Amino acid sequence: MVTALAEGPDALTGGTTPAAPEAVVVRFAGDSGDGMQLTGGQFTLSTALAGNDLATFPDFPAEIRAPQGTLFGVSAFQINFGSTEIETAGDAPDVLVAMNPAALKTNVGQLKAGGLIIADTGEFNKRNLEKAKYDQNPLEDGSLEKWQLLAFDISALTLEAVKPFGLGNKEALRCKNMWTLGLALWMFDRDRKPLVDWLNAKFAKAPVLAEANIAALNAGHAYGETAELAGPLKQYHIAPVETAPGLYRTVTGAEAVSLGLVAGAQLAELPMFFGGYPITPASAILHNLAKLKEFGVTTFQAEDEIAAIASAIGASYAGQLGVTSSSGPGIALKGEAMGLAIMTELPLVIVNSQRGGPSTGLPTKTEQSDLYQAVYGRNGDAPMPVIAARSPADAFDCAIEACRIAVEYMTPVMLLTDGYIGNAAEPWKVPDPASYTPFPAKFLEEKNGPDGELLPFARDEKGARPWIKPGTPGLMHRIGGIEKNPGTGNIDYSPASHQTMTDARKAKVDGIAHGIPQQDVTLGTEGGKLVVVGWGSTFGPIHQAVRRARARGLDVSHVHVRHVWPLPTNLGDLLGQYENILVPEMNTGQFKTVLRDQFLLDAKPLNKTSGQPFTIAEIEAAIAEVLA
Repeated sequence: MVTALAEGPDALTGGTTPAAPEAVVVRFAGDSGDGMQLTGGQFTLSTALAGNDLATFPDFPAEIRAPQGTLFGVSAFQINFGSTEIETAGDAPDVLVAMNPAALKTNVGQLKAGGLIIADTGEFNKRNLEKAKYDQNPLEDGSLEKWQLLAFDISALTLEAVKPFGLGNKEALRCKNMWTLGLALWMFDRDRKPLVDWLNAKFAKAPVLAEANIAALNAGHAYGETAELAGPLKQYHIAPVETAPGLYRTVTGAEAVSLGLVAGAQLAELPMFFGGYPITPASAILHNLAKLKEFGVTTFQAEDEIAAIASAIGASYAGQLGVTSSSGPGIALKGEAMGLAIMTELPLVIVNSQRGGPSTGLPTKTEQSDLYQAVYGRNGDAPMPVIAARSPADAFDCAIEACRIAVEYMTPVMLLTDGYIGNAAEPWKVPDPASYTPFPAKFLEEKNGPDGELLPFARDEKGARPWIKPGTPGLMHRIGGIEKNPGTGNIDYSPASHQTMTDARKAKVDGIAHGIPQQDVTLGTEGGKLVVVGWGSTFGPIHQAVRRARARGLDVSHVHVRHVWPLPTNLGDLLGQYENILVPEMNTGQFKTVLRDQFLLDAKPLNKTSGQPFTIAEIEAAIAEVLA
């Protein structure tokens, strides 16, 4: 439960005896050149080191550099942290740090009543107010009365702090984010030393910049101490969350996917080849994998999406684990090559970091609208297993599972994440590598047919064909995208061959359902009045909403599906035990349609396509409406 303030007269900024909150939501917002993502990232680091549970939500514009001070150029970073279990980035901020009028205007409506606004008055000049479509200065016209307001000239205070270092005005103002971070560190009782060490490392070749940023950080921290003596600003200590012993680190979804892919390749005892092409928000996977070459990873930035997946298919043909990634538009371009991988029956992992669409759509916003594309979106009957990660940390295990299925069943697999999962961060307990069961790849080394015949498309008990490394003595073979004989792989257009091969490819993928876990109930009971069914990044808000509803005595449960295709064999019977089924999705109802298609279930949709994740309150309201 996210409870920012204790009951009573003390708000986060008021009274004389502020109670320690269980959790707080802070949003840093400013121009896309103000370093808000960096500020948020470093505050996240300090929060993790303090032992709090946390979840983050970076929110930035699609433009590389939108016009300064404009509404569509605002970049924000939200973090929810506390001494209790945190599963979402929070519904409404308790604290909004607004570095300019545009940041205030685009974010203040989400701030909870009584929350704190920290504003840089140095940026609230006539020109910036006009860019933000303000007729009057909101810091002075009484329009912010429902919130606590702390407004002062951060720009001037930063310039004063870094004055001894001889920086130009423009360069000096770039230290504003560190001044703001220093104030936030003081406000929530955070240690500055890790940030000082980070700045010294970051600017090792420019020590003057390191010293200036450290001075700004210290000045912001000192201002908090001074303001606390005479003003409304209070310091809060958020106690560490109780956690099981172990090694923890913060991880983004992109980092977890990358580490999981490497772990999967290690468990398969294969070198990994990654062919990719830059696209938001999938590019971070290529960036992370490029740093892991010592684990047998080869990364290749191709000239386009088609070359990226084609190179990965070629690597799989040669005996490596081929991997590629993209977002919706790039996945569309890869479609024909996916059909080739299905037709040749080669292991391949395809990561789709979903974003708002269609077409270019919302490049930096999150959505779940590629499910139809993943399950159905190829020419011909081209079945392919699909797995969906529910959180940044969960993406690690999902990537391993994608590698396992690809290798054991000789098939391409699509792993679905989205912009929220890819960019967001959360604490992750680093697992024990020994807890994972290896699934070493097996290569055919001698002829497998009668009378010394080679049958590249003979099948094992899972329906998988043998994997043959090119150059293996006596095993010369040919595979391709044209239909083939069910055993020899020779080109065969006959009706019987096409029927047999189509059925075999489908049966293989359908059979994966028998090699995955049975679907469980994430929270609640088997059977009842209502089950909320989710997949992917809706996990956090659904789980919290169901938990709150159950605490109020409502008969509601939560089921979250990882294996989207094929579905777990018991899922239909499990969901059939509930009177009502609610499916929240960041699309127009795609998984709801899949459930109706497979099980004839009357699932009700709850859809959102704003580019923003669900809030807990939205799902709570939907639960109450169904059960009314």
